[in-house]
Amino acid sequence: MKRAFLLLLGLMATSASAQRTVNIGLGYNPDVQFTPFYVADKLGYFGAEGLKVNYQHGYVSQLLPLLLQGKLDFVVGDPEDAIFARNQGADVRYVMTMYQKNPVTVFSLSPLNGAASLKGKSVGIPGPFGSSYHAIQALLDSADLTEGRDVRLNLIGFTQVDAVRAGRVDAAVGYSNNDVLQLARTSGKRVYTLDISGAYPMVGVGLIGTGKSLSGDLAKKVVRASQRGLKFTVADPARAFKLAQPVFGASGNLDVLKASTPLMTGAYSRANGIGAMDPAAWTKAVAALVKQGKLPAGAKATDYYTNAFISKTLK
Repeated sequence: MKRAFLLLLGLMATSASAQRTVNIGLGYNPDVQFTPFYVADKLGYFGAEGLKVNYQHGYVSQLLPLLLQGKLDFVVGDPEDAIFARNQGADVRYVMTMYQKNPVTVFSLSPLNGAASLKGKSVGIPGPFGSSYHAIQALLDSADLTEGRDVRLNLIGFTQVDAVRAGRVDAAVGYSNNDVLQLARTSGKRVYTLDISGAYPMVGVGLIGTGKSLSGDLAKKVVRASQRGLKFTVADPARAFKLAQPVFGASGNLDVLKASTPLMTGAYSRANGIGAMDPAAWTKAVAALVKQGKLPAGAKATDYYTNAFISKTLK
């Protein structure tokens, strides 16, 4: 009996020592939006891949340098973070998306009837950066509207909800699964939105890796564990929220997660695996960035992303 017990302890110690630590940076603070990743850890999906995951929160502008220095293995950020870093020579690539459809939208307390209805209006944006800025630029281009002449883009920081509610701007660029919900709840009024995806069909936040972390089998394991977290969250957002809430605390809102889960799946991912990205959408979005002058002519979407690590059996 004693020998068997010692053998069991030895096997457990060997198993623990065999686990590889993977460090993943999550943008912003602990937040309900990262529920699929927290769930993947809580339910042992990383452990099943022989991995021990450490999450580090911070602004992506702080996390990307750590990724390039090898202090992080992956970062969860916007696809544009990978695109512009790679365009500047960084060895990075976007490998799995959390959102098939980017939650970025234009919202207002007044009716919005297509992009043309923004003419003559002021639109609040956090700043000239990030997915929201590139999305609104593409939307204006699609309607032949010029910033400054036709539409005023006001830099308002991350105060979109307050600015629209107080009438400081006519509309704002924010997130359909967060800002729109907040404005409806706090104003008690109907919130009108504009779908930007036709002009800029870029995916939302997801996993970004480096040449080093994408070599070998690490990326395949990390992506598979993350896919399982996504699949669980989509199937049962209420339970996923409960499992992840100890990480983000009382600041999380189940309504935000429930509004997010429909964005995590789409026709392409249902056929090719959850987290997989539609090449046609990427191609159109990269073309929009080229038109904006943010990327050189001839830039190819496949320079910036890959579906190679996606497990097609996880749908």
